[in-house]
Amino acid sequence: MRVRIHQLVISLDYEARDVITAAAGRLGLPAAELSDVTVVRRSVDARKRRGAPVFVLSIEAELSGDAPKRAGAQVEIVPDTLPEAPAAVSQAPAGALGSRRVVVVGAGPAGLMAALALAEAGLAPLVIERGQAVEQRTGQVGRFWRDGQLEVESNVLYGEGGAGLFSDGKLTSRSKDRPRVRRMLGTLVRCGAPAGILIEAEPHLGSDVLTRIVPALRRLIVSAGGEVRFNARLDGLEIDGGECRAVHVGGERIATAACVLATGHSARDVYRMLHQAGVTLEAKAFAVGVRAELSQQRIDEAQWGRWAGHPRLGAASFRLTRPATPAARPCYTFCTCPGGVVISCASEPGMLTTNGMSLAARGGQWGNAAFLAPVGPADYPEPSAGRPAELAGLEFQTDIEGRAFQAGGADYSLPAARLTDFLAGTSGGNLPDDRSCRRARPADLRSVLPEFVCRTLAEAMPHMLSRQRGVVLDEVTLYAAETRTSSPVRVVRGPTGESVAAAGLFPAGEGSGYSGGIVSSGIDGLRAAEGVLDALKRL
Repeated sequence: MRVRIHQLVISLDYEARDVITAAAGRLGLPAAELSDVTVVRRSVDARKRRGAPVFVLSIEAELSGDAPKRAGAQVEIVPDTLPEAPAAVSQAPAGALGSRRVVVVGAGPAGLMAALALAEAGLAPLVIERGQAVEQRTGQVGRFWRDGQLEVESNVLYGEGGAGLFSDGKLTSRSKDRPRVRRMLGTLVRCGAPAGILIEAEPHLGSDVLTRIVPALRRLIVSAGGEVRFNARLDGLEIDGGECRAVHVGGERIATAACVLATGHSARDVYRMLHQAGVTLEAKAFAVGVRAELSQQRIDEAQWGRWAGHPRLGAASFRLTRPATPAARPCYTFCTCPGGVVISCASEPGMLTTNGMSLAARGGQWGNAAFLAPVGPADYPEPSAGRPAELAGLEFQTDIEGRAFQAGGADYSLPAARLTDFLAGTSGGNLPDDRSCRRARPADLRSVLPEFVCRTLAEAMPHMLSRQRGVVLDEVTLYAAETRTSSPVRVVRGPTGESVAAAGLFPAGEGSGYSGGIVSSGIDGLRAAEGVLDALKRL
């Protein structure tokens, strides 16, 4: 009999025998009756009431005897059969494509996972990606950060791996879809990710590891029969009679049996193209704000106390929120990058946004996080001729990014300010010499962001950071503007996962407006692949 035990509390310095002893005590059995003890989930509980940080484990073990003497909600019997794998592992119906192809647009998490599932199902998908492969893209991005040299088709936001390639590589997800989560994480392990991502409650990879994993995933797709083309931008969709019949790429018409549209949330030209093609879109809420950088040592001490620096704890993260007040909107942190750096991002000339990035070791001296206020359609410009309501959020975004570009000196340097200067409403103050982003210039951030966002940040941030004991406000540096938190547009899809306006068009990932983050986007790509298979079976 195999059992799973949840909420097993154990010290930071535990060894394997300590897990067996704790599990046996929970079950009321001698340790000798347990074998094949495996940790399946691990998280850190650093709440002050604990006295010291501890690990909280979920484990599985084989019992040599009968049912455990002590059971309950935290002990369950593991069934002999696992849930069925997602349908996309089945083979596609023979002859379903004819002379047409299944096309996947975009090589981010959603597109890559969809392409792999389709390739393994025998559909030989074609992946088109406007940017370059990881090997070329990393050099292009390096030149942008060093010299402000922007490649408009292959940059921090476009290219193989998607915008998430230059991030912390967070793999946290709230999804309850365990089979697809397992498949997503298992695929990453097949491609060289550390096996620990399968058990950690908040796993991450780091950009240095992602740049090795993503090419390996591409090779898996190709070895399974798929094709990947880089420097291949989607120029148009051919929609006729409510069906997506072809895609146009660099002057070539490619007839399609289905198209997975996984272009990410930064491809604003794609949204405009979809609108012109009659694809149903709707404006949606997102969030804007700043990226704040502070000492990682202070973050560690605030989270771990005197256990800061423990080798099993690593660099600490944090999540902070503040509810709305009569004068301000809610405020929350997003995409914390422990031991990381602040980076500049651009996908169009004359516009600038920011993000955070960490390597696998998270060993830098700073941590950073976005501090955001929600925005929505009520904040967007009024629709007018040539400015449809569905795309008004894009205009709201580009207005902020254009002002950020100018405030940074119009050379892709980030506008920045000390938090204390921002709170005082002053500009022109000096920046810390030991900041992570060297291409940054002192600026009045209130000239970049909408007034209501500045008011929210000014009211909320001191209160939020006061919960990080030991953090000194004058040591916090703000960079503007954080605008690519999620898509301001949703590509409306129906119960089959297809666009409600174009059968055979499967919007997926962050660009669809239905997911956010690496894992949820990968899962959405898997669902899109399954939708393609179901659609082909109906032909």
